[in-house]
Amino acid sequence: MTTRNPAPKFGDLLKVWRERRRMSQLKLAVEAEISQRHLSFVESGRSQPSRDMVLRLCDYLDVPLRDQNALLLAAGYAPAFAERSLDDPDLAPARAAIDLILKGHMPYPALAVDRCWTMVAANDAVGGLLAGVAAHLLEPPVNVLRLSLHPEGLAPRIANLPVWTAHILERLRRQHALSGDEGIAGLIEEIEGYRVEAGSSDRAVPVDPETNVVLVPMVLQTDQGLLSFFSTTTVFGTAVEVTLSELILEAFYPADEETRNRLHARA
Repeated sequence: MTTRNPAPKFGDLLKVWRERRRMSQLKLAVEAEISQRHLSFVESGRSQPSRDMVLRLCDYLDVPLRDQNALLLAAGYAPAFAERSLDDPDLAPARAAIDLILKGHMPYPALAVDRCWTMVAANDAVGGLLAGVAAHLLEPPVNVLRLSLHPEGLAPRIANLPVWTAHILERLRRQHALSGDEGIAGLIEEIEGYRVEAGSSDRAVPVDPETNVVLVPMVLQTDQGLLSFFSTTTVFGTAVEVTLSELILEAFYPADEETRNRLHARA
């Protein structure tokens, strides 16, 4: 006989998010303009929140849309935010914007990922950097962090691998602290367990520490020589749909003139 886990209680979920944001009951009550006593009753299950109150509390706690739906369900209400496939006709304008950004960024690499860093789109410049990557890492769904840091991925060709890995792990830990996403926790554990074969990145041309003063670059060995990139991220700031709210566009730019010239020459 299968035993099902009990459905999470709204008060318990609310407390998790409040503590994750390091907010006291008093602070949240003041921000949301409700009494601390009522908030205490809501968290303990002695009082049932209205739908509007659930959404108001989520707003002040900066809860992601996916988790707002979970809190609504736990409180006995229908989800407020739809979740569609990126191929859904309703998302066509957003998909067109993504394609425009990725294509317009050529000859520099750019890609779009979901909340767990699964690649959903990329421009042609990304493919040009993947020579030598193991085939199994390129089978959908492709996780871009696994692709870059796995011993059979780009890792052996990243000249400043320890610095770049530390940067990625810092981003992931920050993301997990904000979201509590177990998928991110698993990704952190996986990356921390990677061991690149001795000598692969050790043979890389040393990276000038001056390049790390302002930005952390990814320095990649290629058949064109060393290519050095920094990145920016773009999100849909007004998204009220789950898929779009979790989408991140990461665009890579040349961190030096040599990289710029080599990429334009290849184009």
